[in-house]
Amino acid sequence: MIRHPVVLAITGASGAAYGVRLLEVLATRAVPVWLIVSSHGMRLLEAERGIRSLDELRAATGGDWRTVTSFPDGDRGALPASGSQRTHGMVVCPCSMGTVSAIALGTSRSLVERAADVTLKERRRLVLVPRETPLSLVHLRNLVAVTEAGAIVVPAAPGFYHRPATVAELVDFIVQRVLDQLDLDIEIARRWTGDDT
Repeated sequence: MIRHPVVLAITGASGAAYGVRLLEVLATRAVPVWLIVSSHGMRLLEAERGIRSLDELRAATGGDWRTVTSFPDGDRGALPASGSQRTHGMVVCPCSMGTVSAIALGTSRSLVERAADVTLKERRRLVLVPRETPLSLVHLRNLVAVTEAGAIVVPAAPGFYHRPATVAELVDFIVQRVLDQLDLDIEIARRWTGDDT
């Protein structure tokens, strides 16, 4: 499907279901993934999904990680930190507002932040999936700043025109939008047809 890996970071905002489902879709379709789970991301996975380790995350996403490589968030010298390593882009899903702020400021204190900084400087796709409400002026300004820098903000705000009957359908609505922004030809959710009444 694609030659270069998608960098996928899971950080500490609520919305673990989005990151887990995205990873599942990519892994089960053998899309190369470089995975980074922050410490707050792992805490979120445990709190919202009962996932306490990468092994449990692997099991929750289909079990086949032949195309998934995991990197510790503390290793700022890992492959995703280098602009000379070609990638298909990066997704932070979910993306905490603290992570949005760090990306907006280019602080690069962790591998997630450095990989996002590299993605922007190399002019690759950076998709951020924030889940926060209400938004403060600080949040809004940081979202504008990352957008001006080239990132794509996909708020975790699912639509309802397809009349979802399950939480899974709401999750897939957002994950489909992320896949679309990465220009991946993967279909997991119904699209608007113009006659959905």
